[in-house]
Amino acid sequence: MFKVGTGWDLHKLETGLPLILGNVEIASEKGCVAHSDGDALIHAVIDSLLGASGLPDIGTLFPDTSASYKNIDSSILLSKVVSMVHEKGFKIVNVDTTVILQSPKLGQYKDSIKKRMIALLGVDEGNFSIKAKTAEHLLAELGSSNAVCCQAVCLIESV
Repeated sequence: MFKVGTGWDLHKLETGLPLILGNVEIASEKGCVAHSDGDALIHAVIDSLLGASGLPDIGTLFPDTSASYKNIDSSILLSKVVSMVHEKGFKIVNVDTTVILQSPKLGQYKDSIKKRMIALLGVDEGNFSIKAKTAEHLLAELGSSNAVCCQAVCLIESV
């Protein structure tokens, strides 16, 4: 049996904060305002995996009202979710992602992000993809480099 899940996340960007996407720090003047490390890419992937496997969403499992998740590395949350997906009797087949960010450009980071996400997800190299898009100076906050939005879709299969 195959199941598909989608996820997305949006974070405001502010000067002086780190920008982390796919567990890779991106050189940027602005970073994500968040309770955790603000890794919007991992958050989108988490929700896609949770949705596909019929589990509660990221906010339910890891609430931003809990001090235990304050500034947490999102890769820790992803590792927990990958284990939960496996415990439900599924394996991750494929994850496809899109990052919408006006600046900085992500071209030089995409290989590092891909390698890190492949390791975190436990998938083959050809089974994770990342695309980087701008908002073409549209969509208010996204187009003015004041936000980042990430989308993910995953395919899981029962084992």
